[in-house]
Amino acid sequence: MPPMLDSDHTAQDDLHGGRTPWGRSARPPRKERLTQSFKADVAIVGGGITGSLAAQHLAARGVDVAVIDKEQPGLGSTAASTAMLQWEIDRTLGELTQFYGFDQAASLYRHSIAAVQGLCNLVGTLGLSCAFRPRSTLYISTGSAGPEMLRQEHLLRERAGLPGTLLDHADLLSRTGIDRAAAIASPCSADADPVLLSWGLLADATTRGARLIDAMAIAYHDAPGAVTVETDGPFVIEARQVILATGYVMPDFVHAEIHRTSSSWAIATVRQEPQNLWPGGELIWEASENYHYARTTPDGRIIIGGGDDDTVDPALRDAKMPRKTAHLVETLAGLWPAANRDVDLAWSGAFGQTEDGLPLIGAVAGMPRILAAYGYGGNGITFSFMASRILAELCAGNRQDWFDAFAIERPAPRK
Repeated sequence: MPPMLDSDHTAQDDLHGGRTPWGRSARPPRKERLTQSFKADVAIVGGGITGSLAAQHLAARGVDVAVIDKEQPGLGSTAASTAMLQWEIDRTLGELTQFYGFDQAASLYRHSIAAVQGLCNLVGTLGLSCAFRPRSTLYISTGSAGPEMLRQEHLLRERAGLPGTLLDHADLLSRTGIDRAAAIASPCSADADPVLLSWGLLADATTRGARLIDAMAIAYHDAPGAVTVETDGPFVIEARQVILATGYVMPDFVHAEIHRTSSSWAIATVRQEPQNLWPGGELIWEASENYHYARTTPDGRIIIGGGDDDTVDPALRDAKMPRKTAHLVETLAGLWPAANRDVDLAWSGAFGQTEDGLPLIGAVAGMPRILAAYGYGGNGITFSFMASRILAELCAGNRQDWFDAFAIERPAPRK
């Protein structure tokens, strides 16, 4: 079994370390104490970005929802996010084609771009104040993945009807100032403040009748008609369905052999002079398995992250912070020499990933009324949105064939 965080002993502070720039001036949503047992249509365990998206969507559909979280919603896994809301998946279209064939791979990419567009529409419709900005992306070459690899990937994307332009070295340098051999420039992504996004969604959900409960779920009893959720107090919550949205802490009864927990690190620079930022403000990520990624913020900082490894223990992860910070500063110098590389904030976080780069979304084996969403990799919020829609359909009894691509106990892909 791959290394995982222990769901019984992992606290919010274990999911990330350091300081992030998110949610600074806002007030978190208010929770209510659990003073009696009650029933709900759907109980959502976890009030981070996945739980808040699911709660808002279900409440908007008239479903009676309860969100259970013992700690402050949005300040666990969500707070460690760099909130690069990309439709491009950790595995390239070429890699997914090798795993599952072109038609399925292309369909999954199209579902991903629809998820980002859906999130953009939702933020606009609700008027959420979360520093949300439409962005383009730059998928830039590295030594191991040069212009030919990007050309082949671009041709597959064109065949799938996905937007994007292949840039050679001269085009990339003149258009962006980035000195790499090639890149694919693509529209239709976004960035945001993930904590403010989560809190705004929860606020909307509660105005629609969702309850935000201050409690810890400690056991689940899946019976034919309902699931009884035991809490850390004397009361229980009975629900027709339960959604596990516990970030990167997976309960031991959820089995996924293709999933593993890893760690990532990120820094935010001091505020830059406008001329020190790349002109288009694109989301930048590298064409490599363990890639670096970078974005700007509305107040003029540069965020750069990466240096991922298989560290699981929170103390070991945070002990690596000085060395990982130095590595990211050096990486920023090579990527964008014009930057002021003084670091204002540095943080680390746990994240879950899968062998095929696709999330784990669906019913838990042997517990059909318990649904779960894990393993988002670098597409955290994009896959969170997708999960909220898939899980809402499953709660309503509306299963679609393409959901099977995310089955929690699916086998490892054929390579």
